[in-house]
Amino acid sequence: MRALGALWRALRLIENLLTGAVVTLAIVLMRTAGLRCSWAPRVVSWWHRRLCRALALHIEYSGAPDRPGLLVANHVSWLDIPVLGARGSIGFLSKDEVRGWPLIGWMSAAAGTLFLKRGAHQSAQTMEQIAARIRSGVSITVFPEGTTSDGSGLLRFHPRLFAVVQQADVPVQPVAIRYGSNSLPDQVAPFVGDDDLLRHVLRLLGHPGLRVQVAFLAPLPTEGIDRRRLSNAARAAIAQRLGIDPAEQPTARGARRGPGAGAASG
Repeated sequence: MRALGALWRALRLIENLLTGAVVTLAIVLMRTAGLRCSWAPRVVSWWHRRLCRALALHIEYSGAPDRPGLLVANHVSWLDIPVLGARGSIGFLSKDEVRGWPLIGWMSAAAGTLFLKRGAHQSAQTMEQIAARIRSGVSITVFPEGTTSDGSGLLRFHPRLFAVVQQADVPVQPVAIRYGSNSLPDQVAPFVGDDDLLRHVLRLLGHPGLRVQVAFLAPLPTEGIDRRRLSNAARAAIAQRLGIDPAEQPTARGARRGPGAGAASG
């Protein structure tokens, strides 16, 4: 029965990927023809919800985006993106390498993901794009750790990703993501070390009922606060919600560069 359940989840996952490819093609063709796709954010969120159901994730949300702004989240897995995207019209900042991933990169670009290239000039352009997207009414999520970790601690937050606050009146809202519970953190969800996507997906298919807790925390005061202090405040708020000592580092399972951006420092 367990094998049949995993097979059924795999079939649902494949169907959802094919559906996503069809939706992405429709978006690309309409934009090429100069047509608006005002429905795209709602459909992308719907697709994320279907992906979470296909993987049998049990998600508990606390709160919601306060208003369009910069969402700052800890980074444990590629699952963070569909888990947050299922909550509503939320965009993401990703490392530029993701744009070249087969299928995923194409779908991410069509869905409105912003990509961060290396270099200070490129970072400044990206911050302007984030500010414009937020002004249009879409919250943008960044993962300032820049890598995924096993969730047992928090890595340093890169302050440069908070530079958008200095360019525009942008609210900053921390988001805490936990897989499992404080007493029993899930060992399958983290996407770390030398793991690869296919092996990780296969483990998830055989691990139904994964519990995910997502807490949208109170927005942070930003007036008169520089980006380094702001990054530290966001990190402290997430650590408090997760019950983690801010000084605690992830365990020896290590970290890897996940799809979330954060290569910049400073």
